[in-house]
Amino acid sequence: MGADQLILAAAAGAVSLAISAVLWALAQRRQNQARLDELTGRIRLLETRAEAATASAEAFDSALLAVEDGQALLASGEESLSVCAEALGLSEAEPQALLNALMRADPDHARRLRGLFERGEPCAFEVQGPGGAVTVEGRAAGALAWLRVSGVLGEDAGLPTAPRFAAFLQSRACPAWIAAADGSPVWVNAAWLKAVGAESLDEAAKRGAAFDRGADAVASEAANLGQKREAVRWLSLDGRRRAFHIVAQPLEGGGVGVWTDDVTELEDLREQLKRNVEAHDQTLNRLDDAVAIFGEGKRLMFHNTAFAELWGLEPAWLEERPTHGEVLDRLRQRRRLPETADYAKWKAAELDRYEKLGDEPDDLWSLPDGRTLRVVRQPHPMGGMLFLFSDITGELKLKAQYNALIQVQQATLDKLSDAVAVFGSDGRLRLHNESFERFWGISHEKLEAAGDFEGVVELCVPKLHDMGFWRELKGRVADPDPSARTPMTGEVKTSEQRIVEYRSRPLPDGATLIAFTDVTDARRLESALADREAALSEAERLKRDFVGNVSYELRTPLTTIIGYSELLEHSGDALPDRARAHAAAVKVAATQLARSIDDVLDMAQIDADEMALDLADVNVSDLLIGVAGRWQKAAEAAKVSLMIERPNDIGLIRGDAKRLTQILDHLVENALTQTPAGGTVTLAARKALGEIQLQVSDSGRGIPFHVQAHIFDRFIGRERGGPGLGLALVKALTELHGGWVALESEPGAGATFTCHLPEGAEAVTAQPELKFAT
Repeated sequence: MGADQLILAAAAGAVSLAISAVLWALAQRRQNQARLDELTGRIRLLETRAEAATASAEAFDSALLAVEDGQALLASGEESLSVCAEALGLSEAEPQALLNALMRADPDHARRLRGLFERGEPCAFEVQGPGGAVTVEGRAAGALAWLRVSGVLGEDAGLPTAPRFAAFLQSRACPAWIAAADGSPVWVNAAWLKAVGAESLDEAAKRGAAFDRGADAVASEAANLGQKREAVRWLSLDGRRRAFHIVAQPLEGGGVGVWTDDVTELEDLREQLKRNVEAHDQTLNRLDDAVAIFGEGKRLMFHNTAFAELWGLEPAWLEERPTHGEVLDRLRQRRRLPETADYAKWKAAELDRYEKLGDEPDDLWSLPDGRTLRVVRQPHPMGGMLFLFSDITGELKLKAQYNALIQVQQATLDKLSDAVAVFGSDGRLRLHNESFERFWGISHEKLEAAGDFEGVVELCVPKLHDMGFWRELKGRVADPDPSARTPMTGEVKTSEQRIVEYRSRPLPDGATLIAFTDVTDARRLESALADREAALSEAERLKRDFVGNVSYELRTPLTTIIGYSELLEHSGDALPDRARAHAAAVKVAATQLARSIDDVLDMAQIDADEMALDLADVNVSDLLIGVAGRWQKAAEAAKVSLMIERPNDIGLIRGDAKRLTQILDHLVENALTQTPAGGTVTLAARKALGEIQLQVSDSGRGIPFHVQAHIFDRFIGRERGGPGLGLALVKALTELHGGWVALESEPGAGATFTCHLPEGAEAVTAQPELKFAT
């Protein structure tokens, strides 16, 4: 190859190399341009991100500091840095000055910052400065430590940060949580986890555990309505039934904050208060006094049954809780309030009492219907006013009657001649009369000044020296033992030798009544009467002896006279008719005198309670027949019909046959004497209500009314012959059988004597009125 070819080849190679170099350069340029464009894009992205980071930091009022080897540089947030410096009281807003201030603020804060710088330990705390508060959060990234600080000035400086507030919620003893819109928890505190028995919220969610489904429903309701909701829920917690007050409050940014408080004791107290109020209401309803309670708004909060009955108000209207003024207006319309000239003023004064704090004095209301009420007002512990209305009309009436009785009692005691004093159980002198003052010669003023029993005794001792008597009397007054306060009666002598009778009587109220009576004259009179009684008894004995002796002395010659008269009467023709008639008259007179003597002796025996009945069963029919047969001749001689009336079953009577015959003999004799010729005397017997009635009636002239009242007295029948003891003896003998005598008679229409005798008679003593008058 020639030189030219070599030159040409070299030139071609050079050209090729140049072209290749140009092409390579072009390729390198394109590659570098692409890399440059890529880097430019990345720079622009980083700038955008930096601007966004700065804007976000400034938007959240925080400054970002980068710390390396203890040197702080501001990454973003100049305005926030100025706020933090002002909060800590720094003159210049420099990052290093702020860091130094944070280190000096608290040893604990300094320890946390050194842990961040040296070991990369994250930290969070809050520093309180003179101008506000600064919140610090620290994180480590590579060789740098980053601090985000934010300051709060003024009133907002006291608000806690989110971490502090979360720590506060964690420290609560009661559950608190944040719930989603459906009520499910998204954050819970430790008390919530303890209540459901879970270590974390995730564990509780997996188990489906919840503090209370009702609380979740309250949270959901609050989220849906956007309003605060409250409820009280009873739950079983730690084996006990407990009450929780649940408050659900919608939060800004979504979610619901749920706050609980254990109100078990409060609810128990509320329930107890409710029961106490109900018991109180029931108690008030049982009171006879009217009770009304008006609340703070002067509305009727409570009234008992007596209130509605006292004022005649409709229960339905009272249930509408009218005001106090409305109640007064309705009562005035019905004229049930005290009459007043200015009702508006009176009502205003009544309602103004609500403004007064102290207790009000009691009032007395005089109503138009004549009733008097005591009105008691007092502030109610739960607000308002309590009114108590007592109808004291009867009480006032009783008090007036009591005062009148006391006055009558005092006036009565003053009229007594006995000296009377009443001492209370405490020994105080409660009451005395004027006679007490006169008896002891003590003035009213001195007695009132003495006061008690000891003082009264000192005033009485000069007249009655026996201190033993006064001590015994004091025991009756002041001894608390009821057995010692027994009645006591006795007599003592005064220094004037007067005899005084004293009496002590316990009274029902514990007081003791003591009475003194001067019985000197009475004792003298009693002695004289005793002597006279002895003399009269001796005279009575002598009279009985005289009657007995005279009767005995008369009976003997009478027996002789009767015997000889009978002998002369039966001597036949030896005596003329005139002589025999005289002998018969002598016999009749002697027989009548003998019967009179027997009557006198019987009466004397009855008066001396010496007559005894010989009781036996007596056939009533035989008794009547025997008496009629004995008086048949006398009746025929007087031309009087003697009749017997009796039922066939009259039966027996328990009595003394001799004395019953004596009763009928006297009655028949009296009837024959009073019945003219052609008249009728009837003996009758009948049964009636456990008794036998023996009856003697005549058709004679009857007995005048003025004589009937004394017909059974002694000696009234003297004008009929004899001593007049027949009817008196009939009455006495009938009463000895336990019966009684009745008389029915009209002048000109005869007389009927009826002896009422019990079938089973028992002997009784003679009545006092049957004794001889002296």
